[in-house]
Amino acid sequence: MTRQSISLTEPNDQWLKSQVDSKEYSSKSELVNDLIRQARNQQIEIDWIRARLEKAEESGFTTNSKSDILAQSKSSFNG
Repeated sequence: MTRQSISLTEPNDQWLKSQVDSKEYSSKSELVNDLIRQARNQQIEIDWIRARLEKAEESGFTTNSKSDILAQSKSSFNG
């Protein structure tokens, strides 16, 4: 594993400590790696959705833009 040194704000450091203290994670490093893994997985999902939107837009199936579709999707989820 690669060793890194990072600086954290006090609230972020306290949150990391609380997660380790609650036995949710065994170390700050484990937690940071898990957060990065989650962010990477989220990016994969975003890329998949973006590709699907682009494919739909290019197919001529809709005249809505990506931002229109996204806004419609968000309003559907929120209400």
